[in-house]
Amino acid sequence: MDSFLGDTPLTPSEFVALANQVFETAFPLVIIEGELSEFKISKDRWVFLKLKDKESVVDFFGTVYHLKHPLEDGMMVRIVGRPKLSPRYGFSVNIEQIAPVGEGAIRRAFDLLKAKLDKEGLFDEAKKRSLPVIPKTIGLISSQAAAGATDFLTILKQRWGGVEVKFASVQVQGEAAPEQIVGAINYFNGLPVPVDVLVLVRGGGSLEDLLAFNTEIVARAVRSSLSPIVVGVGHEDDVSLADLAADVRAATPTHAASLVVPDKSEILARLEVIRGRLASHVENQITGLSGRLKISLVEQMHSALSMFEQKALGYKRSLRAYDPQAALRRGYSVISLSGKVIASTAGVKPGDTIEARLSDGQIDAEVLDVRPS
Repeated sequence: MDSFLGDTPLTPSEFVALANQVFETAFPLVIIEGELSEFKISKDRWVFLKLKDKESVVDFFGTVYHLKHPLEDGMMVRIVGRPKLSPRYGFSVNIEQIAPVGEGAIRRAFDLLKAKLDKEGLFDEAKKRSLPVIPKTIGLISSQAAAGATDFLTILKQRWGGVEVKFASVQVQGEAAPEQIVGAINYFNGLPVPVDVLVLVRGGGSLEDLLAFNTEIVARAVRSSLSPIVVGVGHEDDVSLADLAADVRAATPTHAASLVVPDKSEILARLEVIRGRLASHVENQITGLSGRLKISLVEQMHSALSMFEQKALGYKRSLRAYDPQAALRRGYSVISLSGKVIASTAGVKPGDTIEARLSDGQIDAEVLDVRPS
């Protein structure tokens, strides 16, 4: 029987080499979906499994590096790989990428990984940090082309302007997304001055679209963030492992913005209320102080008047004591000569006419004799 290569037989090695050349030319990369069976890991490094349908079974080979999701027999998975004929182990497909496919398989992978990480304490509420009241710097991880990033930045600016945003653009869907997200978190962790808060967001999508946020490497990277981290992925009902590992979970990207910064209008309204209360308090204090001052002033005035009255009485008594009229009433008289009061006998001589003023009148008399004391 003639072969298309002629009559010359091939050695097994030659056949393997030839077959692999055909595979590399005709099937350099294949995508196969099927039910996972006989899944096993050897020496914590090598992965062996089969994909099957009702009629056929295909062998696959890879390394644990390719396993980004927990797998178990019975799951529907999609594998991207390269067909290969091994000199020792026969035909298989070398795994390049592998992921669960379909809602049931994705949810099962989610539950398996969640249980594992929860047992390790990765989602422990006691380890979660609070967010700063008003951050000065925000690290944003998202796709620059995604609506989630645009929504976050729009609401952020509306609520509180002037915050510095450092943006790390990454893929948020697809095979490369997990490594890029982890790389962005590591980048922010390596900054000389950490940002005040880190935010990881993307908009809604199917379970398959959100697979990157349900990988073990992303969940662990979120938990390792040096800055408090907010994760807002998908819609309100979507809860990813990255959400559970975050310090704060946001229902959506817009909700993340409302958690990260306060609403300026609410703060201003609150300050206005405080200002009104403070003004009222100050006014009441002034009114009370004015009343107390008024009472104090009245008391001081009464005290001053009483003191003045006492002094006036003293002055009055003094004036009465030195009143010449009072002395005259007691029998004394004032002697004067030519209108001048005489205080000494040296001021008169015999023959002078003097006037003696008494309390009820005056007496004119002639000096008969002067006798000094």
